[in-house]
Amino acid sequence: MTENQTWVTEFILLGFPVSPKMQMLLCGLFSLFFAFTLLGNGVIMGLIWLDSRLHTPMYFFLSHLAIVDMSYASNNVPKMLANLLNERKTISFVPCVLQTFLYMAFAHTECLILVMMSYDRYVAICHPLHYSVIMSWRVCTLQAVTSWACGSLLALVHVILILRLPFCGPHEINHFFCEILSVLKLACADTWLNQVVIFAACVFILVGPLTLVLVSYTRILVAILRIQSGDGRRKAFSTCSSHLCVVGLFFGSAIVTYMAPKSRHPEEQQKILSLFYSLFNPMLNPLIYSLRNAEVKGALRRVKWKQRSM
Repeated sequence: MTENQTWVTEFILLGFPVSPKMQMLLCGLFSLFFAFTLLGNGVIMGLIWLDSRLHTPMYFFLSHLAIVDMSYASNNVPKMLANLLNERKTISFVPCVLQTFLYMAFAHTECLILVMMSYDRYVAICHPLHYSVIMSWRVCTLQAVTSWACGSLLALVHVILILRLPFCGPHEINHFFCEILSVLKLACADTWLNQVVIFAACVFILVGPLTLVLVSYTRILVAILRIQSGDGRRKAFSTCSSHLCVVGLFFGSAIVTYMAPKSRHPEEQQKILSLFYSLFNPMLNPLIYSLRNAEVKGALRRVKWKQRSM
């Protein structure tokens, strides 16, 4: 570092390099998606809360997934919408670091919640007679608390490693929020330790959980094929296919972002992928579970019938 370098107290989020008219269009479109995200996940949580038939471990984890999705979108999207409307697209250092922490915490937690959901389906289909013992409410609560705690602790490690770095300029983040890889590019020091920890976290939080999910569903598929009843097969496929769609969307975009080789335009590719699992994926999750899950659709009909009869 040289003497004429100064410490950065705020960053500029470059966002999307589009014309002002396109920015207004994107702002309206993303605002609509954001509203659908909050509404869809809120409806899922409301149905689980109101319908006693959904008071099961599967929907207990689904409610946590809905909370994570709403938190995900609420952490990144409002600032992105504000920057699309304002010429001054700045964010102070402390809010930027906080945004990075929350983003990583929710991402890690969602990975672990999805693993818990796949384990729940594995026990329900492969060990149905022992399901109530293995997936007791005490075990489910412990799994949920562990997921949130591990996700937050891993995010805290990333943030602590960021805070040890000097940021002395430039101060332009080529992203629409304080994404960790984009922030590290602005550090005035070697970030090899941060990169190593990110890669190790990806192996632990992406590759490991995805392997467990694939192993679980391989055994689930074998068990489903042994079911004699056609209705039993359809019900098992219905509940499992919804979860597999969510797993494919989330893990696929995350692995491409953090573990796949970078293309010639890594920043633009990263923005699109980040937008996908910050906004599109949380919006699609309620649609996937409501459209492909008979129990959720049944709960929605029962809630509507109760309201009409009142």
